[in-house]
Amino acid sequence: MAQTVRNKVAWVVFVFLAIGIGLYPLVYVFASDDFGVLLSKSADVLSSPVWKIAFYGHIVFGGAALLVGWSQFSKKLRSKRLKLHRNLGKVYVASALISGLCGVYLGFYATGGMVSSIGFICLGMIWLFTTTKAYLAIKNKDLSLHQGMMIYSYAACFAAVTLRIWLPVLTMVFGEFLLAYKIVAWLCWVPNMIFASFWVRKKGLDLV
Repeated sequence: MAQTVRNKVAWVVFVFLAIGIGLYPLVYVFASDDFGVLLSKSADVLSSPVWKIAFYGHIVFGGAALLVGWSQFSKKLRSKRLKLHRNLGKVYVASALISGLCGVYLGFYATGGMVSSIGFICLGMIWLFTTTKAYLAIKNKDLSLHQGMMIYSYAACFAAVTLRIWLPVLTMVFGEFLLAYKIVAWLCWVPNMIFASFWVRKKGLDLV
């Protein structure tokens, strides 16, 4: 009974965070260039049309991926509304691929230099790879591989949430935003991947 309650609470928190951060990009749509991460960018970067397209593409489609991705893990949705599950899955894949591609490009301009850049570029590549593998697996009717790769894919997507949890904590601990940002470029997704690997093993999914 206690385990069931804990699972339900964890699910509600998971969905709440996914939706909350998924809607967060709306703030940037109505904000000026002196808001959030934009404050740390140079005038040259902010004046680049390509960078701006990549930035808004990343946050808007990344937000969309967060908003619909959690639904793919709902057993009730899969069993009772399979068509909706599939359609939402297509939205997730398309959003993840666009956001991931934009994210890889943005990684080269990440605040904090090479340490941050490599961290975010690796995250983007992993997100693109796992999402593509998940899509190809379901097209080939390999359900086990599809489910496993979707777990990894959404773990990468959920880095948008864990980044916003870790960053203020690390900034307070170190008293410096730049150092915190360099650390969070890795901390926002590496633990997620480790958690995903345990989840995949627990479910006994075959990824070979």
